[in-house]
Amino acid sequence: MSARKSNRRDFLRGKSAVDALHDITAEPLPPPSSVKPAIRPAEPSGESPGEQPPPEPPEEQSSYLVEVGREAMACNFAIYLNAGQHRLGPEAAVAALDEIDQYEDQLSIYRDSSEATRLNAAADYAPIPIEEGFFNLLALSKQIYEETDGAFDVTAGPLAKIWGFYQRKGRVPSQEELTEALAKVGSRYLTLNPEDHSVFFEKPEMEINLGGIGKGYALDRVAQFLTDKGIANFLFHGGTSSVLARGSRLRGDGAVGWRIGVPHPYLPGKRIGEVVLKDEALGTSGAAHQTFVEGGRRYGHVLDPRTGWPAAGVLSTTIVAPTATMSDALSTACFVMGPERTAQYCEQHPEIGVLFAMEGSRRNTYELKFCGCIEEKFVPEAG
Repeated sequence: MSARKSNRRDFLRGKSAVDALHDITAEPLPPPSSVKPAIRPAEPSGESPGEQPPPEPPEEQSSYLVEVGREAMACNFAIYLNAGQHRLGPEAAVAALDEIDQYEDQLSIYRDSSEATRLNAAADYAPIPIEEGFFNLLALSKQIYEETDGAFDVTAGPLAKIWGFYQRKGRVPSQEELTEALAKVGSRYLTLNPEDHSVFFEKPEMEINLGGIGKGYALDRVAQFLTDKGIANFLFHGGTSSVLARGSRLRGDGAVGWRIGVPHPYLPGKRIGEVVLKDEALGTSGAAHQTFVEGGRRYGHVLDPRTGWPAAGVLSTTIVAPTATMSDALSTACFVMGPERTAQYCEQHPEIGVLFAMEGSRRNTYELKFCGCIEEKFVPEAG
């Protein structure tokens, strides 16, 4: 069943919109006087949403925000706008979020009619042509696979199945199960033909799962929709683990960008600091809260597709990248690669920055390691 369409009742939440933003960002909450109790979307008039000049915010405080949200891809998506800056901004945001449906219909392996499902059913028999954007996403996925030595792999779904993570019932598979699953894994066996945008699986029973990159792809495509409508300043997240920032939040101190909280690797709802984003994206992966214990050992859900076993030693990764597609995929790849190999990757890709929270020497402690450009953007939590 397709997700419901957004409507005007989905968005205006007054102060609750600001509270929701605070849950994922490091933005301080404005005082109640700066939050209007009701905001109504403007009626369409044919004007470009970007034509209206932004109002000057009070010098002593941040402007309030408008939130437009909906559920899709098994998570909550939300767009935050500077209230009053773009007159038709809320209308554009509602339309933008409705665009997510087409990407879920295309990429989800849980929808029988999706292109991804169609590939998984037949692409090991003959090449299957697909839509150009989807083809380019698979080409980028394969490029990341090659550049990260296989640490990110959209064909790793069989491994998640035998570990029980699809059913949220973790279990340690037998060596026979691991061997059988690994025989179906490897993006090097994805044959992509750019002439007709066709895909062929060179191994029998191969399959793709875009869960590690599809949400970021949807963020980028929807953000482009907003930009094309003249919306220059907004924050957009999918499930809070994937965040895309454009322009700046209106603030009285004149600071630019959006301040995004970096989650604590152990304590839900707590932060270890913040990162300032402007025309960038941020992705996070963590295993501390999705684990199971068997035989006295704890296993996390982030699997190394090269070995079939959970990656160890890393608690979480926070990635800054130019696009949400890249930050989404690299949050997993860098988790698997670890700091040393990631540092080499960042030397070749200076636009990428990675913050690691590593297991500390004592129980429930952690230490931070930086790779690439993120260190200059990171501000640790006070105290």
